[in-house]
Amino acid sequence: MNCKMRNITRCILFLALGISFALQGKAQSIRLIPKEEYVSGALDTENYFRLLTDQNVGVVANQTSIVGQTHLVDTLVASGINVKRIFTPEHGFRGTADAGAKITNGKDEKTGIEIASLYGKTKKPTPEMLKDIDVMLFDLQDVGVRFYTYISTLTYVMEACAEKDIPVIVLDRPNPNGFYIDGPVLEAANASFVGMHPVPVVYGMTIGEYGKMVNGEGWMKNKVHCELTVVSIPGYDRDAIYELPVRPSPNLPNWESVYLYPSLCFFEGTIVSVGRGTDKPFQVFGHPDMRGDYAFTPESKSGASKPLLEGQRCKGMDLTEYAHGYTANANQLQLEWLIEAYQQLKDKTFFTKYFNLLSGNNLLKQQIENGKSMESIRASWQSDLDKFKAIREKYLIY
Repeated sequence: MNCKMRNITRCILFLALGISFALQGKAQSIRLIPKEEYVSGALDTENYFRLLTDQNVGVVANQTSIVGQTHLVDTLVASGINVKRIFTPEHGFRGTADAGAKITNGKDEKTGIEIASLYGKTKKPTPEMLKDIDVMLFDLQDVGVRFYTYISTLTYVMEACAEKDIPVIVLDRPNPNGFYIDGPVLEAANASFVGMHPVPVVYGMTIGEYGKMVNGEGWMKNKVHCELTVVSIPGYDRDAIYELPVRPSPNLPNWESVYLYPSLCFFEGTIVSVGRGTDKPFQVFGHPDMRGDYAFTPESKSGASKPLLEGQRCKGMDLTEYAHGYTANANQLQLEWLIEAYQQLKDKTFFTKYFNLLSGNNLLKQQIENGKSMESIRASWQSDLDKFKAIREKYLIY
């Protein structure tokens, strides 16, 4: 073998070893924590029950608000704590409503406690809702993505309570997408309930840390300050994927869908289906006019009563196995699926008005339409991401 060939062979060998070591390092740096090992601040009852004794308690909760195997509200009532009112976010108290569906006021059938909706006509608790509340307990399982509305609900709850001098206690829960930070930072002109603050799509904080940031940065109306207590998570591992014991919303049924959600939710602002109305929501994507080796037909189901492209056979991709390869995947938003779908369907009106609210700016849509590469798009985020990381660092608990 001549010298040139030996050098090429040596380079290939070093490259292979480098990739192997990189993958080994990635496998060590991120792990999947099964639901049997899931822990939350709600389990630390000794630390927050004492703050609720002899108080009229408001509880912001849904189906994810559990203490072990028991719902938080049932645990509080059984312990003699006076739960005056339940406040419920998008998807309702028991978590069965469609995304975006109006949630109405009512009563919890099991306890008879009044339920006030924070997703419908009213997203911020009114003074009337708060008039007999001494302390507010907040316990929702977030998924760590800007357009997932529970952080907006937290903001409005903190703001309303700050205005009435009502303290807020957040029972912190793991962020299943807390192991990376990525995406465009929201611009003020694109603020909405699916993005209220100048944060990237994936912000790498627990919901308790996020509440501290909202408070500390003065992001609430009139820069009010909330008396906030965060009950922390024992042994929380920020560099892990968490399998959640209860689905956080109807169309995030498993850890794979939660893992893929940050990247696939961009399709919600397009004409492409993300599998709502199938057994694999947020694990697949497709359209009748796309090419692909996977096919599905959206149908009306619980939690997806009128899915996009209902009754139409869609072709595209199933990304479940991609999720299963998480140790080898780059910890970042994957834009190639969105770009590829646009290239296949660009002769149609691909984007809807909702897309810019999801992306948080008007630029990402333009970049894709102009044929920008994924690398150049990602480079355009970097300066804003660096500024956000400096802010974020001040509020980390773990």
